[in-house]
Amino acid sequence: MKLIIVESPTKSNTIQKFLDKNYKVLSSYGHVRDLPEKKLGIDIEHNFEPQYVILPKAKKRVIELKSEAKKSEEVILATDEDREGEAISWHLVQALNLETHNVKHETKNNASGFKLQVPRFKRIVFHEITKSAIENALKNPRDIDMKLVNAQQARRILDRLVGYKLSPFLWKKIARGLSAGRIQSVAVRLVAERERDVLDFKPKEYWTITAKLLKSDKEFGAQLIKIADQKIDKFFIADKNTADTIVSGLNGANYRVEKITKKEVSRQPLPPFTTSTMQQTAFNHFGFSAKQTMMLAQGLYETGLITYMRTDSVNLSKESIEKAILKIKNDFGAQYTLPSARVYKTKSKSAQEAHEAIRPTEPSQDPDSIENQLTPQQRKLYDLIWKRFIATQMANAILESTAIDITADKSEKNYTFHASGSVVKFDGFLKIYPQKTAEINLPILEEKEELKLKELKPEQHFTEPPARYNEASLIKALEEYGIGRPSTYAPIMSTIQTRRYVIKDEGKRLKPTDMGILVNDILVVHFPKIVDLEFTARMEENLDNIASDNKEWQQVIKEFWVPFKENLEKKTLELNKKEIAMEKTDLECPECGKYLVIRMGRYGKFYACTGFPECKYTAPLEPKEREPQEDLGLCSKCGTGKIVKRRTKKGRTFWGCSSWPKCDWASWENPRKNEE
Repeated sequence: MKLIIVESPTKSNTIQKFLDKNYKVLSSYGHVRDLPEKKLGIDIEHNFEPQYVILPKAKKRVIELKSEAKKSEEVILATDEDREGEAISWHLVQALNLETHNVKHETKNNASGFKLQVPRFKRIVFHEITKSAIENALKNPRDIDMKLVNAQQARRILDRLVGYKLSPFLWKKIARGLSAGRIQSVAVRLVAERERDVLDFKPKEYWTITAKLLKSDKEFGAQLIKIADQKIDKFFIADKNTADTIVSGLNGANYRVEKITKKEVSRQPLPPFTTSTMQQTAFNHFGFSAKQTMMLAQGLYETGLITYMRTDSVNLSKESIEKAILKIKNDFGAQYTLPSARVYKTKSKSAQEAHEAIRPTEPSQDPDSIENQLTPQQRKLYDLIWKRFIATQMANAILESTAIDITADKSEKNYTFHASGSVVKFDGFLKIYPQKTAEINLPILEEKEELKLKELKPEQHFTEPPARYNEASLIKALEEYGIGRPSTYAPIMSTIQTRRYVIKDEGKRLKPTDMGILVNDILVVHFPKIVDLEFTARMEENLDNIASDNKEWQQVIKEFWVPFKENLEKKTLELNKKEIAMEKTDLECPECGKYLVIRMGRYGKFYACTGFPECKYTAPLEPKEREPQEDLGLCSKCGTGKIVKRRTKKGRTFWGCSSWPKCDWASWENPRKNEE
């Protein structure tokens, strides 16, 4: 009997179906070893040697796997093909003592009577969980790739050093329970700096003038772009007076088609999904968080429906392309196929080109054909992946673009308006994967043709502040800066929100909390390298270099650790908690009469008495600039305080008495809700 070990029970069940009774497939349920939870677990003095332990939750499973391994003639490690998967396999070798049996384990005598010494374990990898992929992997085992293991170890140790050394610093200087992470801190910085851009933004007024024109009874719009030889840029019409003057100058003008330009535009489909583009698209289409998308994709992968979902490559196998072309020809006709396969090239320098993009394992399985195998949310994601992949091998869409210049003549000067439109002449890949190609149909016009004016419409506009990040746009920004990798995007999004450094507003946009802003400011000023975009990107490159055997992992950590440690020791002595996390006020404590200060706690700012610990009075802090409070009347309990809208430490809305803590009336429901 041969034992195959994978990470998850779903994956083990899928693989078992493809193999005969000579194989037994079991799951490790993820990592079985890691750094200890309650101490650093790194011997800094001895070349950063990690001190791994069996995870408490994995102890029972390790005993079971050891027992099965002893009974098996061979152990085959079939964890995922990325760094994390390689590390899980390596940890299994250590935890199950497979390495010690590597030479001692012997096969039966061969024909010549000699005993053959064979490895006790093998390592196999595959990009998809299909029968052919598993069989091919079993025929081509390899050793554990220690370059990938060391890259994973380096990332884990770096993150542990930052987290376990910088977090206690934040506890001492701000509040207990805080944490700092190497990548999460950069993500928080991006969100905080964008928030400052939003708050500091000053809108600028500008106007546009649109002519509503008629050809027969068909109406269309054209925008003013030129007065005489003066082009109208965005801020040319800066106020209402200027707009009204131009409109007055157009009174009695004759409108005539001056020039018609038509051209054919060919549009190509987008590349197949990588991890980041899948997360971005799933958010934009369905509002899925990055974590939710990866959980759904993991399920699709482990049941054999899609290829591996952590990838930054846009490569596609020759076999998958051939199957896609056959599916396109059968379902849509030969006119939708290509004369030769369309090949995409990744823009990412760090992409693992040996990997594939995310695609369906069997292109013939369209979403409708396997609907009964999927949950509604899995169905949505699979539909997206399948259509995106099939579209990559479909013919280009052909659009006809029309641009029309219209002259409005007056005796003293002439004005030029512009209208544009487009129609789809051949839908091509748009048949299956629609994009923003909204058709704008213009009436059939001829040059020199006179047009009738229906309305001249001046419109006021204001420039918009930069949009706050949402999960999709933040992942895109991190990827563009070269920060993070396919396996880290979802954990980053989850961590910064779990730690309450970032919250989502009603539109699922990311906003920094007071705590997020304070922690970010401290790191930017006092630990600039931790949150420096270029430095963090270079560190990612160093981890990639470890994986490609161009750098020693201990050296990479040492180059980071030595200056980091020196700066941490210096700042620990220099910075004072009162200066960082406290603000003086003129308010008196209602219990002891001493002055109140504004302190920063784990969940944000609050009032606290300077008489602490003798006086433990605290009170929530209302924002200085808050929305006007709705008049909800007097408190029904005390009759003197007003009912006000507030938030808990965790951001949940409630209604309470303004006389708190003297009056403790509170409600999760708006007291006026029933009246409405």
